[in-house]
Amino acid sequence: MEIFGYIASVLIGVSLGLVGSGGSILTIPVLVYLFGIDAFIATEYSLFIVGISSVAGSVSYLKKGLVDLKTALVFGIPSIISIFLTRSYLLPLIPIEVFRIGNFILTKDIFLLLIFAVLMIIASFKMIQKSSLSTIEVAHSHKNSIFKAAGEGSAVGILTGLVGAGGGFMIIPTLVNLLKIPMKVAIGTSLVIVSLNSLIGFFSAMNHSEIDWSLLISISVIAIIGIIIGSYLSKKIDGKKLKPAFGWFVLIMGIYIIIKEIFFKI
Repeated sequence: MEIFGYIASVLIGVSLGLVGSGGSILTIPVLVYLFGIDAFIATEYSLFIVGISSVAGSVSYLKKGLVDLKTALVFGIPSIISIFLTRSYLLPLIPIEVFRIGNFILTKDIFLLLIFAVLMIIASFKMIQKSSLSTIEVAHSHKNSIFKAAGEGSAVGILTGLVGAGGGFMIIPTLVNLLKIPMKVAIGTSLVIVSLNSLIGFFSAMNHSEIDWSLLISISVIAIIGIIIGSYLSKKIDGKKLKPAFGWFVLIMGIYIIIKEIFFKI
């Protein structure tokens, strides 16, 4: 199954490079189901893989001047604080066995996967639904929007810390709808925020488990190749047209995880 895992790793980067989100949505299932990695460890590995890949993608957007660094700080600082608190204090509080019903035991791993599956389903609807984001071309912001963005940043930080999701699918709509940032700049800014969130989340909790660096680095390198491909394709293909198709795929994956972890664990 590992060969399929490495092939799928390319898609992690392509998704990030093309639409600025979706990398972590692919990373967790790839790590758990194709590489056979424990779900808790997979959340940590996901942070590193998505973080490093996003750094590579951010570089090209920075060179083009398509990153709003001020907004990245406004959104990113609350996220970073939330990630640190979640991974340092909230995540360790979750027991190994959450609860038991008959023959079904809800373990910590299954619990995290179910949270992630619900997150995937929510993300899929955001991707599938039609949006007028591309019509916004004038940057504008006001105090209320900035406070809302900071609050959204905190929410993204909790999700990132809990399940290893970069949160790009939440960040981009917030940047465009609340702060009125153009779509291309929103993608670049999202990659910067995701890279900061993910890497800080990973390094703040890396001492909690043993890391297989050879596997982690090999997947990350392949994902970076994918993000380079995705960044190139973004010049040729309108990422917004691919989002609905990707959204349906994510929806199916989310439902699959719920069915597999609940009904096939009994």
